[in-house]
Amino acid sequence: MASEHDPESRMQDLMEKLGHSFGDAGLLSEALRHSSDPDVNQGRAASNQRLEFLGDRVLGLVIAEWLLERYPGAAEGEIARRHADLVRRDALARAGGDIDLASYLSLSHGEDEAGGRQNPALIADACEAVIAALYLDGGLDAAVAFIRNAWAEMIAEAPEPPVDAKTHLQEWAQGRGLKLPSYAETGRQGPAHNPQFTIEAMVDGYPPMAGSGASKQAAEQQAAQALLIKLGEDPGENHG
Repeated sequence: MASEHDPESRMQDLMEKLGHSFGDAGLLSEALRHSSDPDVNQGRAASNQRLEFLGDRVLGLVIAEWLLERYPGAAEGEIARRHADLVRRDALARAGGDIDLASYLSLSHGEDEAGGRQNPALIADACEAVIAALYLDGGLDAAVAFIRNAWAEMIAEAPEPPVDAKTHLQEWAQGRGLKLPSYAETGRQGPAHNPQFTIEAMVDGYPPMAGSGASKQAAEQQAAQALLIKLGEDPGENHG
């Protein structure tokens, strides 16, 4: 386990998983530093938030180019649906989980005790930051190499372009001349670092259905899925 090693060995262990030896190890350390880290709070070091911003853009570019290469005859809408599925938080958390990224993160004791290492959003954010660190240290080739390896199974698992529940519900309503579905937050529970949202999905003339999730987007998708099931629709069916 990486946690059993000294800091230098732990960084080397992670570099091996990433497939890149950092010339500036400080970039990788920054990518792993959560905003709760004491060094961040005391102004001695930067958190990974700026790197998250860059990593999101790098991932989007790499996945877009990969999809255009893999599906040369696909329409823009199909590519866009595949792209959205592959850059979302769940995909990032899965990629981070595959390399046990959570065990390398620098968190405050309180965040760690509260279960921060099990928080998919925190892992996803760190994965974005690591992608940015790879890009800054090794150029686009280093980022591409990691992403192509980490996302290979996810690319292969989706032979058909995914249609998420919200898109499916919107198409269902449009096909019947109804107004677009609407969503309303009806509840929020849990601590600030790991909230649980409850959202209702509504289509005119039909009873609303609720869904919950760790983000508003996830809760909206669950609510849309529940409403589709209530309407007799298969939420997993493609309508692209």
